[in-house]
Amino acid sequence: MQQRKILVTGASGFIGSFIVEEALKRGFDTWAAVRRNSSRQYLTDERINFIELDLDKPGGLRRKLEGKAFDYVVHAAGATKCLHAEDFFRINTTGTANLAAAVSETCPGLKRFVFISSLSVMGPARESRPYTEMTDGDTPRPDTAYGQSKLKAEQALEGMHGFPFIVLRPTGVYGPRERDYFMMAESISRHVDFAAGLRQQDLTFIYVKDLVQAVMLALDNGRTGAKYFLSDGRVYSSRAFSDLIRRELGNPWLLRIKAPLWLLRIITACGEYAGRTTGRMTALNNDKYKIMKQRNWRCDITPAISELGYKPRYGLAQGVGEAVEWYKENKWL
Repeated sequence: MQQRKILVTGASGFIGSFIVEEALKRGFDTWAAVRRNSSRQYLTDERINFIELDLDKPGGLRRKLEGKAFDYVVHAAGATKCLHAEDFFRINTTGTANLAAAVSETCPGLKRFVFISSLSVMGPARESRPYTEMTDGDTPRPDTAYGQSKLKAEQALEGMHGFPFIVLRPTGVYGPRERDYFMMAESISRHVDFAAGLRQQDLTFIYVKDLVQAVMLALDNGRTGAKYFLSDGRVYSSRAFSDLIRRELGNPWLLRIKAPLWLLRIITACGEYAGRTTGRMTALNNDKYKIMKQRNWRCDITPAISELGYKPRYGLAQGVGEAVEWYKENKWL
């Protein structure tokens, strides 16, 4: 039986590196798409085939992919933080469209193109209490440049007649190697827990290994063109994540700061200005304000369960435990 061949973009990143590991475990002929200056810290297995792809250059993409004959492509590359809004659209929207077009032209036997999008494409939907789940019947109204760029990427795929794609829309992804949620763990280890907004916030999460499970299921299951929300199937209060981190760190004394949204707006505006002035990206920016402002992150994962066969294995307690243990073992904490 011929070995199935898979291309993973964003392979050096948090999510992509886990996808590469799982593909190797399942016996795929695994190709990791990286940039020339990408770290390969988590890509050390000798079975990995590397390919350097520049998603900004359609002609170069086609030449690089010519003759590779991939059975599957998982597009995990993308930008979550940018100094300028237009960079989100260049990387997340145009980059996705360029890759899909090149794959369509060079891989006639392609079985599935899995695009990792985001729950952020929905925007602040269903904000009236009691909060209810966002469903695939809701109209996306993203209010961040990141969410808008991901939505436009989805629409670009929809415009490719006959292209065998599936979209995954995970909520907040956490786990080992992830740096944004790690900032919370680092802050708590320094005895400060910061939260924003005084109104009830319903949060959802997905552990990286559950997202990888969904990716592998999407290679062969589900409807072409479908978009699947992904979480662990549970809803959490705004303090749940920080309380679990604190427990895993041995319950250090903690100063809890709960700032009103107007104060958060000032802080993120200053962060945005500082980033543009220094040329260095910061986690505190205008997009981050809108994400933290959003109160309802509930989403309906029933289609992913029934059509993909997705079964979340990690609740927040188990996932946070594994993540914090990894941070300790790797001297992040």
